[in-house]
Amino acid sequence: MANIPLMITLTTVLIYLLPSCIKSSEIILPKSLNLTLLTDPSAISVASHDFGNITTVIPGGVICPSSPAEISRLLSYASNGERKFQVAARGQGHSLMGQAGVPDGYADVAGGTLWVDVLKKTAEKGVSPVSWTDYLHVSVGGTLSNAGIGGEVFRNGPQISNVLELDVITGKGEMLACSPQLNSELFYGVLGGLGQFGIITRARIVLNHAPKRAKWFRMLYSDFTAFTKDQERLISMANDTGVDYLEGQLFMSNGVVDTSFFPQSDQSKIADLVKSHGIIYVLEVAKFYDDPTLPIIGQVVDMLTKTLSYLPGFISMHDVAYFDFLNRVKAEEDKLRSLGLWEVPHPWLNLYVPKSQILDFHNGVVKDILLKQNSTSGLTLLYPSNRNKWDNRMSAMVTDEEDVVYIIGILQSATPQNVPEVESLNDSIIRVCKDSGIKIKQYLMHYTRKEDWVEHFGTKWSAFSKRKDLFDPKKLLSPGQDIF
Repeated sequence: MANIPLMITLTTVLIYLLPSCIKSSEIILPKSLNLTLLTDPSAISVASHDFGNITTVIPGGVICPSSPAEISRLLSYASNGERKFQVAARGQGHSLMGQAGVPDGYADVAGGTLWVDVLKKTAEKGVSPVSWTDYLHVSVGGTLSNAGIGGEVFRNGPQISNVLELDVITGKGEMLACSPQLNSELFYGVLGGLGQFGIITRARIVLNHAPKRAKWFRMLYSDFTAFTKDQERLISMANDTGVDYLEGQLFMSNGVVDTSFFPQSDQSKIADLVKSHGIIYVLEVAKFYDDPTLPIIGQVVDMLTKTLSYLPGFISMHDVAYFDFLNRVKAEEDKLRSLGLWEVPHPWLNLYVPKSQILDFHNGVVKDILLKQNSTSGLTLLYPSNRNKWDNRMSAMVTDEEDVVYIIGILQSATPQNVPEVESLNDSIIRVCKDSGIKIKQYLMHYTRKEDWVEHFGTKWSAFSKRKDLFDPKKLLSPGQDIF
């Protein structure tokens, strides 16, 4: 059993004043708490923005704790006295609308640790977590508070499905260990719980063997039904004969078409295909391996190249190190940062759509809304996952009507001037889905009305609300979600 402690860092804690408190100087913490409260303009400025870069939520103060006990003391003080402030765990601030403000092996990881650091540390021991987000420079506690989804979800479930145990500090300041057997109500509530019940300070996560390399494929389709049929077939295959990672994205004629993955000789042809068809669908898969001479590697490559219905000739394969594959988005980030295009508004819309309604979504949203915009900026992801890899006891919500659910990411970038336009577009997408009877659920959502949250959680709302009363009765935690 691999016990790999990674107590690298705790999450930054933000203190938000209640409306009756106006000035940051009004936050007075007793010296007995032994906490350093930062209220200088630079600390406040950094903590006032998140990845979405749309909202500005100004905290009254920032605390960078050096131990779970410091967080516990803060929350105990806030919950036992006259409550004058609320508390949010910021993590890496990878929210969109200010919300932040081996099966027998495991790693113990601090809540504020970045997933990229988990990967580096575990890989040294020859093991690795089994489910990843596309972007690794986010905190463990942050993704576990939402779900943690990416191209391995169909095989191993979201990151919350691969947690064995947590240390959590509740809104009452209690420091509790929890698991399916111990304090299970807290365990299942916190996973996907949007930071409402406690701050995660440690997570014990499942590990498996870390492969050395990845065979990474992209192939093009002009027919949406053929594209989704092949995706659904691939996620139904057994581990040994199938792929380990699967996603899909859309090349649209009114957006930027990044053909750099393909040989230079094919790039102008691909651009012409997109212009001709309006939309080209990109199937992206990877097979992880150690030894390229193993027969199964050749069998999987043959299956991909000979049995799928992609456009003949339009397939490209890269052979890369496992770490480089998982950390692939960092290269895109570095490129965008160099161009000044990373720290821009990100009015993203993330959805789950049932398999039976994905064609309706494609026709009603992708073709009739997205493709008819004058221009789009960013990626549109579309790929299926197996619903049985999720645990309904957890707080996270996903459509549950069918065995296969599609993950949709409309990941647009914006300028400060056109944020309202893109947000209006997102609203129209949601409205079309509801009017058409498409049973969507949002991911990384931000509602401001209680009735929307009640609708979102559906049959889970009663349990969610009771857990709030049980673990955070004074409603101190994560006010940026606007739930309570």
